[in-house]
Amino acid sequence: MGARYFGAEVRRVEDPKLITGQGHYLDDLQIPGVLHAAFVRSSHAHARIRAIDTSGASKMAGVIAVLTAADFGEQGGKMMPHMVPVAAVKQPLNYQPLADREVCHVGVPIAVVIAESRSIAEDAAAIVDVDFELLPAIIDWRKALDPDAPRAHSGAPDNLVAGLHGRFGAVEDVFAKAPHVFAETFETHRGGCHSMECRGVAAALAPFGGELNVWSSTQAPHMVRRLIAEHLGRDEQTVRVIAPDVGGGFGPKCSLYPEEIVIPLAAIKLQRSVKWVEDRTEHFLSTTQQRDQAWELEVAADNSGRLLGVRGRCVHDNGAYVPYGLVAAVTSLSAFPGPYALEAVDVKVDVVFTNLVPNTPVRGAGRPTACFVLERLADRVARELSLDPADVRRRSFVRKEQFPYSTGMKARDGSPVSYDSGDYHACLEAVLERGGSDFLERQKIALDRRRYLGRGIASYIEDTGLAPFEGATVRVQPSGKIVIQTGAASQGQGHATIFSQICADAVGVTIEDIVVEAGDTGTFPLGIGAIASRTAVTAGSSVHQASVAVRDKAIKVASEILEAAEADLVLEDGVVRVAGSDAQVTLGQLAFRLNGMSGIPMFSGIKPGLEATAFYEARKSTFASGTHLAEVEVDVETGRVEIRRYVVGHDCGRLINPMLVDGQVRGGVVHGIGNALFERMIHDENGQPVTTNYADYLLPTAPEVPRIEIIHFESASPLNPIGVKGAGEGGTIPAAACIISAIENAIAPFNVRLTEHPISPARLRQLIKAATISGETAPIAREEAIMACSIGVKRTV
Repeated sequence: MGARYFGAEVRRVEDPKLITGQGHYLDDLQIPGVLHAAFVRSSHAHARIRAIDTSGASKMAGVIAVLTAADFGEQGGKMMPHMVPVAAVKQPLNYQPLADREVCHVGVPIAVVIAESRSIAEDAAAIVDVDFELLPAIIDWRKALDPDAPRAHSGAPDNLVAGLHGRFGAVEDVFAKAPHVFAETFETHRGGCHSMECRGVAAALAPFGGELNVWSSTQAPHMVRRLIAEHLGRDEQTVRVIAPDVGGGFGPKCSLYPEEIVIPLAAIKLQRSVKWVEDRTEHFLSTTQQRDQAWELEVAADNSGRLLGVRGRCVHDNGAYVPYGLVAAVTSLSAFPGPYALEAVDVKVDVVFTNLVPNTPVRGAGRPTACFVLERLADRVARELSLDPADVRRRSFVRKEQFPYSTGMKARDGSPVSYDSGDYHACLEAVLERGGSDFLERQKIALDRRRYLGRGIASYIEDTGLAPFEGATVRVQPSGKIVIQTGAASQGQGHATIFSQICADAVGVTIEDIVVEAGDTGTFPLGIGAIASRTAVTAGSSVHQASVAVRDKAIKVASEILEAAEADLVLEDGVVRVAGSDAQVTLGQLAFRLNGMSGIPMFSGIKPGLEATAFYEARKSTFASGTHLAEVEVDVETGRVEIRRYVVGHDCGRLINPMLVDGQVRGGVVHGIGNALFERMIHDENGQPVTTNYADYLLPTAPEVPRIEIIHFESASPLNPIGVKGAGEGGTIPAAACIISAIENAIAPFNVRLTEHPISPARLRQLIKAATISGETAPIAREEAIMACSIGVKRTV
């Protein structure tokens, strides 16, 4: 019997080439005769372009061309297509490939220099002279809807992108009858994705037939092909987009950017291959970001601390354009009510323009901010009612027997949101048990020594397996090797490994017999993209369905060749055998026969080729869930926060490869640590970015990352044939809420309340100092505050 791969900790099949330097990222592409591009970008947040002087740059040795929108005719100046069009958008404004009239944030591309080398192109770009007429800019998203606020786009009636509203239940009645209603405001701040590899694009015309080949470090090659073809007025079949090895994506690499239009246009105009690779400064200036939101909310609770309802409003900064629809804002709204069985929700989200880089999904999209405000509200109820925060969750969670659970909210397509499976209580209890029951004692001892320890928890849900589909072809070759082809691109998640595991089990081969080809529109015809923790569900299910079909076909054909009943055949280790006999045929031999031989008829009722293609259609989302626990120590003299312990309880359905899930969860937590403590993209009052390098914009590094303990739960999803849910963002979604909760718990003696992130040492010192000066509290004297708000004391539910 062959090995069982599904559920095993199989080493990644992608890694040997990557760790030996054999990977091929975009900048590794060796295209004969390739030219290099550098962009001239706006130096102002909002300005009108009066003139562009390219004469000096054009005369530099080694410069092939300096191109503006006018050089590309209509295709250079018209608005680019949207990656995710949404009818609710009142002003669906997007980039031009090259701006020729107005720029609306620092970093907008205005011209492109094509030269024999990147250094020459950059030197020439530096002397292109753009004559700007400065316009008023709106930077503070909180003020974007003020009647006298500057317009992010000149001539626009206002700065409103869209107004969203989610509501269910008898909201007014629930709040009127609730014995406790608490109001709170929250703010979360924008940051970037900062993948190891920046963006990049290369383009070349095929020598015969005129096919346009585009290489892009994208998460969605098929969607990029569709939009390039649409903008250029070409048939999709004449455009091929290839995503080579991609060094991280985290969401922003799923958008369509101006460079992905301009570089193909330049290649067509010059009839030469052209390549551009984003540098890190450009990444800060022009790659999309996320998280700027301001919330005003009320929470209703009963006397036991059970959460009853939430209502309020959010202002969501969408930046200067709407290239990716309303996904970030919609996922903030649809993530309500989180893991809680609320009776009523009424939340409005105003999406606004500012003169900043557009806001599109970064790991978790809008879910981390929704989780942050919900978990902080749960902590607020616990504090006001002197309850263990864990008890508030226990009394408010959706119970296991309630699944499938309809929340009352609507998904982005308007369908009802329904949680498919889970056990929120078991996950919480396991995390608390792992965290230990001695925390209050340790906290008290530390406080006696003027050390400030804190513990926080946060629970979450995540909709995964996003519609509509991914597809896969599984093909056995005459050599006996199996090729899996799919439209699901990868940015380092380990897709080839999990697809191979799924296929190996279903077909009955070893994982070494499988090759995966992905991320190339010339290899597989359709695909959506590696976004929203969807690939394991959609592409994984397609691989499973296609593999089962191949197995069934192999058995059927083998029964003809071996003259045996299908029920008497066994397929394992790539060989079909007759049970109890030496008669056998290999998969390679079956493939050879099914590929056809001149003059030999095919088997009756059997199509050529030992292969099958499947498209798993996701009709409903699968919902992952979990609880995080953090222990921190705060140095109240410096504001430094040390995360001393971090425990994750995580449920993403059946685990295909626990080792890869662990990696996804740990990476997500580190991303969340950055959100909580470090990452802040600062702009001055004129919209100039201030934090444009890693000395000023901080990311967590190894000393800031604790050992992350993971407890797995496997609530199989009934919605797909392999019972899986997504795992790519669950580490990030609750992390900021969990860490901020722990910090607040640590500094409870100072009566400091935290309703924002990130929290820097300077900000923490400011808050502690303000509380101390105000006379509201004195250190040590509020030991009882810590005791009342600490987590882990078992109480009767």
